[in-house]
Amino acid sequence: MIYINSKLCKGCDICIITCPKDVFEKSKEKNSKDVYLPFPKNEEKCNVCGLCELSCPDQAIAVDKKED
Repeated sequence: MIYINSKLCKGCDICIITCPKDVFEKSKEKNSKDVYLPFPKNEEKCNVCGLCELSCPDQAIAVDKKED
C-alpha cells in the first residue's frame, strides 16, 4: 500500500519521474494548497522498491513493505 501525505506533498512530481513501474499519475484536481498531487493509478504494478519514498524531498510518501 502506498500512502501520500497531502499536507506534506508539494507536487514536485519526483515520485512520478523516478518510479520504474509507472505507478503514479498526477491528479486532475488541485488540493487546498493549489497543488496537483500524485496518486497511485497502478498500485498493483508496485514492486515495493521504495524509490518514490527515498526520492521524496518532503517525506510525503510511505510504502508499506509488509508482506501478507
